[in-house]
Amino acid sequence: MKKLLPTSTAGSLPKPSWLAQPETLWSPWKLQEETLAEGKQDALLLSLQAQQQAGIDIVSDGEQTRQHFVTTFIEHLNGVDFEKRETVRIRDRYDASVPTVVGAVSRQKSVFVEDAKFLRQHTGQPIKWALPGPMTMIDTLHDAHYKSREKLAWEFAKILNEEAHELEAAGVDIIQFDEPAFNVFFDEVNEWGVATLERAIEGLKCETAVHICYGYGIKANTDWKKTLGSEWRQYEEAFPKLQKSSIDIISLECHNSHVPMELMELIRGKKVMVGAIDVASHSIETPEQVANTLRQALKFVDADKLYPCTNCGMAPLPRQIARGKLQALTAGADIVRRELQTSAPY
Repeated sequence: MKKLLPTSTAGSLPKPSWLAQPETLWSPWKLQEETLAEGKQDALLLSLQAQQQAGIDIVSDGEQTRQHFVTTFIEHLNGVDFEKRETVRIRDRYDASVPTVVGAVSRQKSVFVEDAKFLRQHTGQPIKWALPGPMTMIDTLHDAHYKSREKLAWEFAKILNEEAHELEAAGVDIIQFDEPAFNVFFDEVNEWGVATLERAIEGLKCETAVHICYGYGIKANTDWKKTLGSEWRQYEEAFPKLQKSSIDIISLECHNSHVPMELMELIRGKKVMVGAIDVASHSIETPEQVANTLRQALKFVDADKLYPCTNCGMAPLPRQIARGKLQALTAGADIVRRELQTSAPY
């Protein structure tokens, strides 16, 4: 029988201090060449072990082999110059120095497939693998070639589809596309953003997910959240279109956010990964806090379609804090799972 409320993570987990600077996004690697390759695999195994010890049901690589969830994929593509950098506004909220698209983008070989095969060799559990979504990719670059966000997004969608098919063949069970840009550029989401996401999943037989969060728990994002008022209704813009899409699972930020729970009505019928762990706080949730978030979500999501997870990636957190949060996630899910099995009150 399929397990109720299978737990997962939204994305990254903290890297070991011998591999990268702790609590730092985009940290340079501390190792080089063959030592780096070996170190990445060791970190991946430690990440897997931490998830298994916490009782996570659907495991991931914890993004241990990549510096950043977007740029590590992009740096393997043709047509992008990482030496030619420009400062652009990311997610319309902070400035960053980014590489430039100087020609037609293409992928000569797979980016993450060998990592996925390595992870598959070491676990029989379901694996979820995250890729950047087309709209979030274009929002993390300066485009001097296509000069059209939509055209570049379609090109990235084709490349992502190639990678996704190879990941599926390597044994990945769920392929997730990270699209925090969906919470910012509403007109583009509805005009072509969801359509390019559909192109990225075209022909896949494994389950597919889109993760739409409010960003890592870094100051630029937490400052932005303070401007959003008492209700965060950004999901209201994209959910109706996503409900009609071919995407199987929608992953959203929930615990400690101001997202009204009833917005999940807009994706009724879809599987939902509910973020029940706040990655913007060092406070470790209690199992009962997690359970309460899940109980509220069950008013709008059928129990067999609810997947407890984290709000976003945990790369900037201390490792011990992240491990504590994973344990709280699984303990909270266990509480609600027992309630469902004994009395089905939801």
